[in-house]
Amino acid sequence: MFCEIIQILGDFLEVAITSIVFLKGIYPSGAFERRRYMNAVVQKARHPELQDYIHSTVSGLLPFIQKGLVERVAVIFSNSDSNVQLERFVFKLTVNQSYESKVENSDLEFALRAFLIKLSVSEPLTKVLPPDCKWEITAYFQTLPSSSTSKDAESWIPTDTKQWQQPPVITPIKSMTSRPLSLQLYLEHPSLSEPNHYE
Repeated sequence: MFCEIIQILGDFLEVAITSIVFLKGIYPSGAFERRRYMNAVVQKARHPELQDYIHSTVSGLLPFIQKGLVERVAVIFSNSDSNVQLERFVFKLTVNQSYESKVENSDLEFALRAFLIKLSVSEPLTKVLPPDCKWEITAYFQTLPSSSTSKDAESWIPTDTKQWQQPPVITPIKSMTSRPLSLQLYLEHPSLSEPNHYE
């Protein structure tokens, strides 16, 4: 049952990350196609490399999420030239590994669908990005997995984007709390006092 929850979360993260990339207009709208997922209209990447990057990154994270090692998964948009972060969409998650009871998939999917609906109308909360920006998926681990104990750990490399010096401005988008899974989605922007703000 717990593995099923992790799989539903993985599928959800793939769809949500694709929705964020579509929302930010990094690629032409023709790079996506409308689909239904959890009874909500979502965007699916049509380009095989974009699909593969999102799928392989989330799939690579699932073993660590299942072990409770991943605290946050972020979609980070940064300036191509300076690597300065401009905006982060953050999924903060807590997975209850000891949860044994049965969870109705429909209940979990109903709760996660609300994130997708909220995300689809969150563009007014975001900033307009410069045309030459880049993006990446970054995971924040509670403890770094050792490559000697997990072959999956070798596929993760430190990010080279520059971290903010000041605490970010946080805008909540959606949250849910349940016994097997708690999830928050929020937006982070650099504080106005951040050095190199929107350089």
